[in-house]
Amino acid sequence: MDLAFEAAPTPTVAIAGSAERIPVRRIFCIGRNYAAHAREMGKDPDRDPPFFFLKPADAVVEDGATVPYPPQTANLHHEAELVAVIGTGGVNIAEADALGHVWGYAVGNDLTRRDLQLMAREQGRPWDLGKGFDRSAPIGPVFPVSRVGHPSKGAIRLTVNGAVKQEADLSELIWSIPEIISILSQSMELRPGDLIMTGTPAGVGPLQPGDVCVVSVDGLGDLTTIIGAPA
Repeated sequence: MDLAFEAAPTPTVAIAGSAERIPVRRIFCIGRNYAAHAREMGKDPDRDPPFFFLKPADAVVEDGATVPYPPQTANLHHEAELVAVIGTGGVNIAEADALGHVWGYAVGNDLTRRDLQLMAREQGRPWDLGKGFDRSAPIGPVFPVSRVGHPSKGAIRLTVNGAVKQEADLSELIWSIPEIISILSQSMELRPGDLIMTGTPAGVGPLQPGDVCVVSVDGLGDLTTIIGAPA
């Protein structure tokens, strides 16, 4: 096949304790999946049908990286997340079978241009520019299920310059990981390399140049992101 110009490199994420890496196909995110966060965003936390948005695969950022403060925002926010990595694809996956499609888990940070997101929400427009900008998806090394099992409880925490900003338990998810996978697979075919960011707890807040943001999930270690000067 002749290409008009060189294809972009395949985005990848690290595997904990391995030289191998996971190719990233898509990054799905579920909105408002902790009740307290739904309330702080001014929404009802009841189990209405979940909604999703996507980030580009090449928004992935490594653990320890410096992310330049993005353009067109004065309100960059952190959002601690547990990330599930699909290893076996499928469509119309039954909830009871969903965990069998997960290869592993990682720590993530759904960086958000909050002002752009809220403006889009108020105008009834898509969130893409608020959520899917360059380097908006820091993701730590992926731990295979064979090592960590399927986390359904345990602390998820985020600090900025050592101060705790977000803290909750994975058991507080409104929609569980099996439910998320089953629902997503009814809309489109999931494939290996699809990443699912499973929602953020309450306490989202602003980041400034020079901040050191650390997300921690029990059993999955830490993800450190440094906010740099504007690009």
